[in-house]
Amino acid sequence: MSQNQLKEKVLNVIGDSKIGVLSSVENNKPHSRYMTFFNDELTFYTPTSAKTEKIDEIEKNHNVHILIGYENEGLGDSYLEISGTSIINDSQELKDKLWNKSFEQWFEGPKDPNYVFLQIKPESIRLMNNNGEPPQELSL
Repeated sequence: MSQNQLKEKVLNVIGDSKIGVLSSVENNKPHSRYMTFFNDELTFYTPTSAKTEKIDEIEKNHNVHILIGYENEGLGDSYLEISGTSIINDSQELKDKLWNKSFEQWFEGPKDPNYVFLQIKPESIRLMNNNGEPPQELSL
């Protein structure tokens, strides 16, 4: 598969999957949780409160890992393993653009100062479980 075909497949998996697992590092050990993801091409965004432990973890160690995919039965679904670095993005433009009414259970609205995003820039993306093919890594 060419890198262009692989990138298209990766973007299809991302487009079909909004829930994934985000792992950060706490005391030199992985700490994982389910998160909702948005993307702009290969940059990921996930909403969170500025007052969570994941913010503290990422400020100490920017390395993160995402597992995303398995939206159907899981047995034959392709999924992605994404390693990258994360920063905190509190841009009002981004907060307005990605605001969702379902966030009201955690935030007062898009102007809530505790409503921020983790912005993840991948360093490697591996396509897994693609029709029995071995894992394939997208060059970034």
